[in-house]
Amino acid sequence: MSDRIVVDPITRIEGHLRIEAQMEGDQISSAYSSGTMVRGIEIILKGRDPRDAWAFAQRICGVCTLVHGLASVRSVEDALNYQIPQNAQLIRNLMIGAQYIHDHVMHFYHLHALDWVDVVSALSADPGKTAELAQSLSNWPKASPGYFSDVKKKLKGFVEAGQLGIFAKAYWGHSVYKLPPEANLMAVAHYLEALSWQRDVVKLHAIFGGKNPHPNFLVGGVASAIDLNSDSAINTKKLSQVQDVITKMREFTDQVYVPDTLAVASFYKDWGERGEGLGNFLCYGDLPGTSMDDPDSFFFPSGVILDRDLSTVHPLDLNSADEIQEHISHSWYDYSGGKDQGLHPYDGETNLNYTGPELPYKHLNVEESYSWLKAPRWKGKAVEVGPLARVLMLYAKGHEQTKDLVGMTLSKLDLPARALFSTLGRTAARTLETKLLADAMQGWYDQLVANIKAGDTKTFN
Repeated sequence: MSDRIVVDPITRIEGHLRIEAQMEGDQISSAYSSGTMVRGIEIILKGRDPRDAWAFAQRICGVCTLVHGLASVRSVEDALNYQIPQNAQLIRNLMIGAQYIHDHVMHFYHLHALDWVDVVSALSADPGKTAELAQSLSNWPKASPGYFSDVKKKLKGFVEAGQLGIFAKAYWGHSVYKLPPEANLMAVAHYLEALSWQRDVVKLHAIFGGKNPHPNFLVGGVASAIDLNSDSAINTKKLSQVQDVITKMREFTDQVYVPDTLAVASFYKDWGERGEGLGNFLCYGDLPGTSMDDPDSFFFPSGVILDRDLSTVHPLDLNSADEIQEHISHSWYDYSGGKDQGLHPYDGETNLNYTGPELPYKHLNVEESYSWLKAPRWKGKAVEVGPLARVLMLYAKGHEQTKDLVGMTLSKLDLPARALFSTLGRTAARTLETKLLADAMQGWYDQLVANIKAGDTKTFN
């Protein structure tokens, strides 16, 4: 029997994504993803001052704030061969790192964890046993029987009052949930703690960029001056606040996020055999130690891994017209040279041409165009990007801390290296990347403070 399942919208992201999965019995035989909203930022930017482009580009998404704005600023600097001061580079690294860390923690607890955590099951947990479990995993101070008893009472009140909100239509009690009640209660407690934690850590963006979301940037540096004697610039008090944020990031990552990931994963090790992609991974490279012109200084190295072969990292040339290309054969766009060609982003075109069905409709015509998303390829190959790609690139290039963290994770879960390429591996990669970045942020901060103490306060060229 063949059937098609439609999920629209996908709620674990910002939105505007539709998935149609073709079923053969209880197996997915093919799947199609459709971006359901046209953005058109390229069209909006035409004729505008390049120095202002970042402010428009950043509005593509409020969840993944900062990244589109910084990419726009960097593109202008690259076109003009514009070098920025070291302090500006360090501040940008700190802002990027904070974005990654905030994003990964929020994704794990508030978007993804509820696939694994049965919230209602937590109501049957023993707070004393929950405290024993939590204390066996880390030294996090909020781990007493009284604390978990209070969380349980709060959760019970939500349930009895019918105030489950977004949790009201979940599959609580389903047999695929494997965590015991005590682990569920611990996870719910950390879900609530992460909500409070994230309010504090975004302050780093407000200190350096004026606000969050959508902090301010500047072609040629950053929009925050350094003057230890000024109340309106980066001063000693604000630097101390940044240190407090970094400390909170590291403590929560080390004592909550990493232990929770390992604890939850230990009950779902079968997901170490599911969710593999094509086995191709790409990383552009980022977080420069010196400048964007010095890829050898990047914290995240660039390269491509093919067919899960971690022994070989293929070089990546972002400027080659034959490497990165965007295809539109199944997208609602036209190229002047035809829909079957791929174009490098430098040569990109955004010519809207909606040919999809009129509302309402049941299914998309996947044989023709069915998405507002273009399909990027590297030398014609589909590749995975994101946390797993970056962690694998670090691992393949011999980054010692990454090798230690990956080895620790596989050892504790008693899983083979092949599990890295799975759903479980992808989830763990976000956690390990958060640990790597939280530690790296302390180094960038220390370097910034050392520069200031040495008399270097320049943040704009």
